[in-house]
Amino acid sequence: MMDTTHFLTERWSVAARIRDLAVIETPRPGLRRTGFFGLVGLTTIAATFVMAEVLSANGMSLLEAAVLILFAVNLAWIALSFWTAMAGFVLRLFDRDPVSLRRRKCVPRPTSFPRTAIVMPVFQEDPARVFAGLEAIYRSLAATGQLEDFDFFVLSDTRDEGLAEAERAAWRDFSRRMDGARVFYRRRRDNTGRKAGNIADFCRRWGRHYPYMIVLDADSLMSGETILELVSRMEANPRMGLLQTQPVPVNRETLFARFIQFASRLYGPMLASGASFWQLGEGNFWGHNAIIRTQAFMAHCGLPELPGRPPLGGQILSHDFVEAALLRRAGWHVCFADDLEGSYEEVPTNLIDYAQRDRRWCQGNLQHLKLVSASGLHPLSRLHLLCGAQAYLASLFWLAMLVLTTVAIIAHALSGHAYFPFDYQLHPIWPVFKSAEIHLLLTVTMALLWLPKLWGLALALVRAEARRGFGGAGRLLLSAGCEALFSVLIAPLMMVFHTRFVVSVLAGWSVQWSAQARDERGLALGEAARRLGPSVLLGLAWGAVLWWFAPNFIWWFVPILAGLWLGFPLALWSSRSDLGIRARTRGLLLTPEETAPPPVLEGLRAALRKGGSEGVGLAEREFPEVPDDLIGQMPTQILERPWSQPPRTPRRIGAPKVSTPA
Repeated sequence: MMDTTHFLTERWSVAARIRDLAVIETPRPGLRRTGFFGLVGLTTIAATFVMAEVLSANGMSLLEAAVLILFAVNLAWIALSFWTAMAGFVLRLFDRDPVSLRRRKCVPRPTSFPRTAIVMPVFQEDPARVFAGLEAIYRSLAATGQLEDFDFFVLSDTRDEGLAEAERAAWRDFSRRMDGARVFYRRRRDNTGRKAGNIADFCRRWGRHYPYMIVLDADSLMSGETILELVSRMEANPRMGLLQTQPVPVNRETLFARFIQFASRLYGPMLASGASFWQLGEGNFWGHNAIIRTQAFMAHCGLPELPGRPPLGGQILSHDFVEAALLRRAGWHVCFADDLEGSYEEVPTNLIDYAQRDRRWCQGNLQHLKLVSASGLHPLSRLHLLCGAQAYLASLFWLAMLVLTTVAIIAHALSGHAYFPFDYQLHPIWPVFKSAEIHLLLTVTMALLWLPKLWGLALALVRAEARRGFGGAGRLLLSAGCEALFSVLIAPLMMVFHTRFVVSVLAGWSVQWSAQARDERGLALGEAARRLGPSVLLGLAWGAVLWWFAPNFIWWFVPILAGLWLGFPLALWSSRSDLGIRARTRGLLLTPEETAPPPVLEGLRAALRKGGSEGVGLAEREFPEVPDDLIGQMPTQILERPWSQPPRTPRRIGAPKVSTPA
């Protein structure tokens, strides 16, 4: 065992935090992070300098200074994504592990597996889909021969009594069909703390029985081999507190969902490898499709309520980022299994539902701004919290920058250039146009935005198996082109959505916690008009003002305005399943999970078709309650402490001793 106090006292020493990893080899972690963030900083500074040259050509006004500041903030965000993609491209091209930088090697499987809980919190979900997914996971795990080492828990927060009774009926039916299955159902009396409270309740009641828990969402799917690999990696590294997989979106047919699935599958693995390169043992948690060391979670992830009222105060909505930061603060490593396949999820099927899901995430991520300065957090944990908020603030900043630029253009068009701004001036001051700098800035910005997509496409094209998985080289190129065009057109719509979300949160409007829309749902014209009307009107008014006062500049805004003008048809057409199916039958927007479906996905489809009505014979079982004297504790963590006060010394790190049920 190793004392890990130095992880907390040497707060800014990255090398000291990494050098003692138990199993993971991390060559020159300080150097790689210095180089990586140095490149991000240099890119931001260089582009900002060129932008300053352009704006100050004829003197810089306060309006232009504000544009420059917003540009710098947004470009730093883009540069971080660009260099993450660059690192991932190089690592994937040469098949290198992002942490050790060596050829990937398999982790030896243990001869026996510790008791592990597979936990699925649900809230107002379709019971048929929940238990069909659970059946697919169950059968996949049974095929590995290790089923007896895993228990399944469906943890319901459903408030609707009729739906709750349907959940219980589906569970009883599942228990009868899976003779001897260790699948348990529990419905909480109240849903205090929402999903985080649901998981905490499970940990307090039954967490002591399980060294590990694998947390899934209601739409999650994971193969048995992936589950065994997760446990094997946790067993191999006794200081790993959490291991996150990259869930691949699957199973949706609308054109919108197919674009999301295709883009995630094509570019996601590269970005995951790049993120692992600089995150190392200070990764993040996405709330599902991850394995967690249960006792570490119980000891250090009890969430406090934030001071103040919602939306920025009260219960923490985006709990996953905070839990990852708390685990790392306590000395546990949070890692990303960038190479691990067999982890899946489902996405909303239309633009409106996709944006509505973001509304809740927006409020939760903006809450993180209150936690960035919490005592004892690792610098990268603070960065994760900032990036979560910036994911939504960026839209507000981009829109503000574009509006200020428009105002500056119109002001210049109305006032004209001042050739004789001073008294007794003999010669005029001619306007200066930095055309070379403008073209350089445009080229650099386009490269930062588009090169990552080209790298992801190149990685798929150079490997025959990947090409076949995406339908062949020709169809892959055409699909990538269509996805790129679609992403350009919906970006302005998402920018306006996110800006509205940020403004509503800052104005004090709290989100309602409701179930996610998971059905294949096409949009009606009335709903599209109601939800997208403000965006379309904004685009029309914006374009009209530019056309009236500065028609020569409107062409620079066409990529933004076109997405707003086309909001209605984009939302309506992309929500249609028939267009998505037509694209699939023509070999467009295919993913490897469609061209060669893995067994666990086939198992889900079979379970959904079957509907669960086979046989009876196993007596109904009540959920086993843990005696009161065995209920564990999840102490609430203290986050709001002065910087000068040192954090609590964590317990010594090691494999926790647990008792397993008989």
